[in-house]
Amino acid sequence: MAKTADIVWSNCLKIIKDIVEWQHYKTWFEPIRPVELKGNVLLIQVPSQFFYEYLEEHYVNLLAKTLKRELGKEARLEYRIMVDSGNNSNKPLTMDVPANNLKTYSNNEMDFPLVINNPVKNPFVIPGLKKMQIDPQLNPIYTFESYIEGDCNRVARRAGKTVAEKPGANSFNPLVVYGGVGLGKTHLAQAIGNEVKRLHPNKVVLYVSSEKFINQFQDHSRNNAINDFIHFYQLIDVLIIDDVQFFNRAEKSQDAFFAIFNHLHQSGKQLVLSSDKPPKDLDGLQERLLSRFRWGLSADLQMPDYETRIEILDRKMRNDGLDMPREVVKYVSYNINSNIRELEGALISLLAQSSLNKRDIDLELAKKVLRNFVKTSSKEITIETIQKMVCEYFDVPYDKLLQKTRKREIVQARQITMYLAKAFTKNSLKTIGEHFGGRDHTTVIHSCQTVKDLMDTDSLFRENVMELQQKVQLAAM
Repeated sequence: MAKTADIVWSNCLKIIKDIVEWQHYKTWFEPIRPVELKGNVLLIQVPSQFFYEYLEEHYVNLLAKTLKRELGKEARLEYRIMVDSGNNSNKPLTMDVPANNLKTYSNNEMDFPLVINNPVKNPFVIPGLKKMQIDPQLNPIYTFESYIEGDCNRVARRAGKTVAEKPGANSFNPLVVYGGVGLGKTHLAQAIGNEVKRLHPNKVVLYVSSEKFINQFQDHSRNNAINDFIHFYQLIDVLIIDDVQFFNRAEKSQDAFFAIFNHLHQSGKQLVLSSDKPPKDLDGLQERLLSRFRWGLSADLQMPDYETRIEILDRKMRNDGLDMPREVVKYVSYNINSNIRELEGALISLLAQSSLNKRDIDLELAKKVLRNFVKTSSKEITIETIQKMVCEYFDVPYDKLLQKTRKREIVQARQITMYLAKAFTKNSLKTIGEHFGGRDHTTVIHSCQTVKDLMDTDSLFRENVMELQQKVQLAAM
């Protein structure tokens, strides 16, 4: 049976659906319509210029691979963009444009990240390999300027800046950045690399995921070229390994990384590592590796607070030339408190729905999109609820929390309660102060700053606050 545009696109979607997150699939792929198939060229219709630009920026490689699977290596994609004509004509205007260059590289097409115009597949066959040939594999959009600083990441970000300014010549070697999904580990790791290249252009920087490292090691192991593999990595001045937790399923790769780590560290080179857990909680890694991870600094990334989430959205909108009503920005920031990736995803979904439905973004549209995007809080947390939680946690009488006493345990419990009330309720500083025996807003500001300072310097205090934050979040579900 001859292939048609509908059949080809349907087969592509079957593959894409298994790769892309469900919400992203619904937002970016369901509105697309196949129009025409001419030889190896598929024409698809997208609802707006915004859709076209977003697909080209974020999904061009995925579209290329799936289309080439259906139509062969010479497959090409073209777009038909719906254009708002500004009149009442029933037939919308359209504009046809070709896709960008769809040439893609799989992990196995190049043994190592060398410059693209180097025709030699294996760099180690070149006598006297020049270090400057090594491509750092960094995304230029990941910089410190675009990485918003907040209480959630202050220690990690400032440590990263120190590392970038003096790579290998600081006490943060290795620097281990850890945290949950979507909290900015990759952004920070690559920001360090980009800053090193800016400040020290002669330094050789390489960013690589642990999975790619493992795949490269296995390829060279099969070719009896492990020494070449290790020698290559010993050329690096700043080595950034993302998601080191995945080393737990590759014992022999750990042996190679151990040798590389030792050589780089002893040579005064810088190592930057990221993981989803602190080194002490990483299972399946050799103890000798874990002990070396603990030589430097381990800095965690936490969920951003309300003010930081607003700042992240503001920066994203400024960079993209976007504008949204302030009430919508606050609504999105308040209701999405899981991670930065979901926060930015909600913004993109709002823009997509606005473009698709040709309507302005307002609070009604935001509520509709967020209802399908994330599970929002089913009940609003009150100051009284937080007060009772803190009193129970620290075993402090409720009435003592409101009294004017200078007992350290009472003062700290009160300060933490004010800090949580500011983070998890919509009350003003004045209202929060009134719930603590009529204190004014300056007391609340001072209490919040004291808590932030103690969280930076006292690990036990920080653990207590983070545990209470989790309890408040669970109460809001």
